[in-house]
Amino acid sequence: MTRNAKILISIAVGSLLLFIYVAPNLINRIPGLPKLPERPFTLGLDLLGGVHLQYKADLSNIGTSSPGDALAGVRDVVERRVNYFGVSEPLVQISGTDRLIVELAGIDDADTAIKLIGETPFLEFRDGSTLDAVPTEKDPYGGWKSTGLTGSQLKRAQVVFDSQTSRAQVDLTFNDEGTKLFGEITKRNLGKPVAVFLDGVPISIPTVQTAITDGRAVISGSFTPSEAKLLATRLNSGALPVPIKLISQQTVGASLGKQSLSDSMRAGIWGLILVALFMLIFYRLPGITAMMALLVYLLITLAVYKLLPVTLTLAGIAGFILSLGMALDANVLIFARMKEELASGKPLSISLAEGFHRSWPSIRDSHVTTFISAFVLYAFTTSIVRGFALTLGIGVVISLFTSIIVTRTFLRAMIAGRLGRYTWLFS
Repeated sequence: MTRNAKILISIAVGSLLLFIYVAPNLINRIPGLPKLPERPFTLGLDLLGGVHLQYKADLSNIGTSSPGDALAGVRDVVERRVNYFGVSEPLVQISGTDRLIVELAGIDDADTAIKLIGETPFLEFRDGSTLDAVPTEKDPYGGWKSTGLTGSQLKRAQVVFDSQTSRAQVDLTFNDEGTKLFGEITKRNLGKPVAVFLDGVPISIPTVQTAITDGRAVISGSFTPSEAKLLATRLNSGALPVPIKLISQQTVGASLGKQSLSDSMRAGIWGLILVALFMLIFYRLPGITAMMALLVYLLITLAVYKLLPVTLTLAGIAGFILSLGMALDANVLIFARMKEELASGKPLSISLAEGFHRSWPSIRDSHVTTFISAFVLYAFTTSIVRGFALTLGIGVVISLFTSIIVTRTFLRAMIAGRLGRYTWLFS
């Protein structure tokens, strides 16, 4: 078996495996075959629908801290909070000197997202009062005094359920400082109530039965499971380093996202059909090999999108389509050089080798410069442009492989067979 035949078989087998990985849903439609796990592509906000939020950070009281460090701290806390939604690829990005952009694809509950991201629950334990204390205008909750134990000494919060009532509760575990302080509080308040305040409002006022020295406490307010989970998440994520204010809110409906995806797919299909006709009319058999190589390019690129994964947006799809043009452009350069060599009277095999050799510098330089442009766009621009740059950069690298390796292998196979007798099919 020749080296070219081995490469051809490898391309065929690899393409089949890539097709199974990219489109298992099509394989699953065939009766009698085992069902394959389906992993959908990761879609962005403009295709899947979701919430786009823009916040402004108040950096006026950061003291000697760097504004950049304060904003980075805000981003880290917000990232921990948005993980509550289970979004596969949430975007939390710093914009400018005091802005934070949050994108949650597939989320339609904007109010809950805003509440989770922007609010910091202030947990505090108070003592020094009684259950029958008389509230006043200045002290509406009747004389409770701060103990110094707050959420800042919290190590972990998690949702548990009461074994008797099955009600949701929030189990608290304090750090070393909090454990020591909580032990002192419970010792001096044996038989007395200790109030748990959340955002200045008492939510639980249990009576201390025994000193608690293991650093564990339970908040047993009237929570639903979702409320308890939300509170635990907010307590675990910590406080925001600086206040943030919501200045822009946009919700993209799922139906609008589906329509955008459908329109993009339709445009891509029509573009491929027109390009295929052009290649067939002007380049005959090499045009067919270019379309075959383009199919391999599509499979590799889509597999990379799933594997990384790449979050596809409208801008990202635009970059993908542009990279398709780059892949075909490389083939056009090769075929044009081949036709020149054939026109000079050289044999088909030599024309093929010369066509690739003479076109390689142009192909290399155009791909390298495009990749550099994509890298710069990805590194120094906003999320919308980064999606375009990422898909373009990936496509440029893959198209370099398919145009040089795959296309050349297909052409060599055709020239070595019966089709190689008909030079006019290649000119």
